[in-house]
Amino acid sequence: MTANEDLDFTSSDLGETEDFLARAYTKMSIGRGPGERPSTRIVRKWLGPISFDELQLDYHMSYDADPLNRICLCRVHSGRIEENFIGEPPDVFGPGDVTLFSPPELPYSGRVCRAGYDLTMFDTEMLGHVATPASGEPAGPVRIAGHRPISPQAGYQLKVAIEYVRSVVRGADGPVPPLLASTTASMLAATVIATMPTNAGLEPGPTDRRDAKPALLRRAVAYIEANADRDIALVDIAEAVYVTPRALQYMFRRHLDVSPMGYLRRVRLDHARQQLLKADPTTTTVQAVAARWGFAHTGRFAAAYRHAFGENPSDTLN
Repeated sequence: MTANEDLDFTSSDLGETEDFLARAYTKMSIGRGPGERPSTRIVRKWLGPISFDELQLDYHMSYDADPLNRICLCRVHSGRIEENFIGEPPDVFGPGDVTLFSPPELPYSGRVCRAGYDLTMFDTEMLGHVATPASGEPAGPVRIAGHRPISPQAGYQLKVAIEYVRSVVRGADGPVPPLLASTTASMLAATVIATMPTNAGLEPGPTDRRDAKPALLRRAVAYIEANADRDIALVDIAEAVYVTPRALQYMFRRHLDVSPMGYLRRVRLDHARQQLLKADPTTTTVQAVAARWGFAHTGRFAAAYRHAFGENPSDTLN
């Protein structure tokens, strides 16, 4: 199999399943319960840098695996998963639970017990696109420091974000527009930072507050407006004006009462309006324009559009 390849795997052969899991995830050995038929179904879809897998295992499968080297979020729908964590007590996940399936850099083991679940995976570097380590933390990557969300509300928020990814993947009839894929990826990474225990710094320090100057804000706004059609993230905007992401967020909140990414969405909404005004309604759809500018759901796009411009996007198009 090749990178970013959609997959659809069904098998009742344990050896064949082990070989597939090693190629699709990481090298591992698996076993089954006595007398069980190892019925496995795995479907993978890609959304830019995110892979979204839906799995159904109708048996008890034990596993002992090498590190995944990716962020892997697991949402359980049926059955249960018993996971062993190095340096932590074992944990059990049942229907409704969402968890970091394994620390990316560590081997993992456990057992899937007749479970249906999904796995949302992306490279660890994506966390660095939306946050930086807290002030006083050693220089290095942003890391997740635990396997469960920080609160029930955070768990709900993370599940909503994963469901959004699922809806975009399932709703795509063909290739997803690059801007839609990148905005969805940034949203998911930011949600992970907000809902999981990490070493990320979310509050501005004294240096960040000192850097929140109107002149730098004007440069950040100019960068956003000049690059709204490109795949840019929080860290790209911050680097363009030589401040930390925390300082960037603080200056936008302080002076404009909006987040940098919220401002970017508004700029893209303006571009969508201009495209709708110029488009031929016989060959262009609101859905296509919304997706072109990073908006996955036409209904939500229409609501934001009405709030901003006082009319439906379909009225603008027609």
